[in-house]
Amino acid sequence: MGRRRAHFVPWRSAGSVTETGINFDEVVRETGWVFNNRTGDSLTLESFVKTGEAEVRRYMRQFGFTPEFLATRTLLEIGSGIGRMTSSFTNQCAQVIAADVDAAFLERCRETVSLHGRVDRLQTSRVSDGRSLALPESSVDLTFSYITLQHCDREDALALTREAIRVTRSDGLIMLNFRLRIPSDALLVPTGMLVRMLWRLPVIGRRMSLWRWATRLGWQANRLRPDDVFQYLRTQPNVFGSLSEIRIFHSPFRSLKMDSDGVDIQELKRVNSSHWWLVAKINK
Repeated sequence: MGRRRAHFVPWRSAGSVTETGINFDEVVRETGWVFNNRTGDSLTLESFVKTGEAEVRRYMRQFGFTPEFLATRTLLEIGSGIGRMTSSFTNQCAQVIAADVDAAFLERCRETVSLHGRVDRLQTSRVSDGRSLALPESSVDLTFSYITLQHCDREDALALTREAIRVTRSDGLIMLNFRLRIPSDALLVPTGMLVRMLWRLPVIGRRMSLWRWATRLGWQANRLRPDDVFQYLRTQPNVFGSLSEIRIFHSPFRSLKMDSDGVDIQELKRVNSSHWWLVAKINK
């Protein structure tokens, strides 16, 4: 796997929790902080999946993708977790490939989809090194990632962006979510670095990786502006030139300035003020 990445530690720890034989609802209560920041004894897998379904339908509608369009497409989800959004995608798309760094999560994802989606439409793919997709070039129609790339090392997030373009077919689309820097990052980012250092410790690190407050801090791993992403993609042979109809979506409560030309910048309601989306068509 190459160098040990600190942000993998909580995924491995939470993944081991999912393998202990506890039921679905307990998995959500124990590891739900990984996905939607909700806690509480009343949480169930059903309610967990419903939050994902609502977001999937809202984003697909806001990006302009109709049910008829999705019904014939193969979609890759980078960062599926235990299937909070995956179930909804399998109900809407012809085929879905769920990708994640932890094999235990992918197994739970399959079980979640079997209860709340169409498991016959699901494939899984492990991102074992955190930056490479084990999929052939031009093998999917749509690539989607939500609240995943911000939790990766900067280099891994950029590499996964390149990989998303590689595996998406010509005339396909990418929909990738990133996070901008905000004033509180002056404290959050250094604190996150400290927490990730502590995660590396043999005993306390494993325990800390299951604490919600620690994971929320430790996963403040990168902040990328659109220009940062585009600058990287321009250094990759035959990558940036394959993007067309580039749209950047951001919160109306956050201004966004860019040096790149030919990009359609749009405001998106009900999006986190520090988030932005890259939605683009692939032309290879």
